[in-house]
Amino acid sequence: MNITAAQVNELRNLTGAGLMDCKKALTEANGDVQAAIDYLRKKGAKVAELRAGRAAAEGAVIAITSTDNKKGVAVYLSCETDFVAKNEEFVKLASSIAEAALKAGSKTVEEVLALDLGGSSVQEAVQGKVSAIGELISVSAYDSIEGESVVAYNHMGNKIGVLVALNKPLNDAVATVGRDVAMQIAAMNPIAVDGSSVSAETIEREKTVAREKAIAAGKPENIIDRIAEGAANTYIKENTLLTQAFVKDGSKTVAQVLGSAESGLTVTGFVRLERGAGK
Repeated sequence: MNITAAQVNELRNLTGAGLMDCKKALTEANGDVQAAIDYLRKKGAKVAELRAGRAAAEGAVIAITSTDNKKGVAVYLSCETDFVAKNEEFVKLASSIAEAALKAGSKTVEEVLALDLGGSSVQEAVQGKVSAIGELISVSAYDSIEGESVVAYNHMGNKIGVLVALNKPLNDAVATVGRDVAMQIAAMNPIAVDGSSVSAETIEREKTVAREKAIAAGKPENIIDRIAEGAANTYIKENTLLTQAFVKDGSKTVAQVLGSAESGLTVTGFVRLERGAGK
């Protein structure tokens, strides 16, 4: 039967065995993954004894910026246990992947996996860790951003990585407020920079929920649409970055804090990756 690249990649992720070994095993097993794993073991291939379905919800998220602070990348290298996630060599691998991706200007996970990392590809380096450690390890999420300045923040234990792009060149004031805003993003997980970035589908969903609640509460029909509109506006205010209350001073919005740091300063975009959740 015709064995696809996706099948081969799945078997590699599960076992850490070599590309050609996986392809041959799948061919011999007529595409049956479990039978292919058994085939590899019978042939003495070095197999990481992983089971399909095991969760890889731990790991390390690394966010870094370029030396000119105009570009940034964030990588989530996932694994199964907190023990591995805290391992110095594992974190070093995640950092090396982020550095290679930043240097190459990678845009997708696929591009990252193909990068050279000390003579082998990122994919091969990750598979080497799978074989050595015996856990399911993968580059589970990746993102990048550019701006007049970009500030990175890594939450303790590499649980969350944030990149904030701003519209002004980096100086001490921009760097300080940029880090504060990055910490805000880590803590509050906004859905967008501002209301204009929120999809119409999201807004309509909030209106629908508000309408149904108002009807269930027996509100007059002539004010239900007004209630729904108000609920959608409240949702946008609370869940978009610039209109959120600033965590360090609830009397100000994030937009006001940025403007106080430097006139006209604002956020043009952000990236937030979280361990176990990706983006």
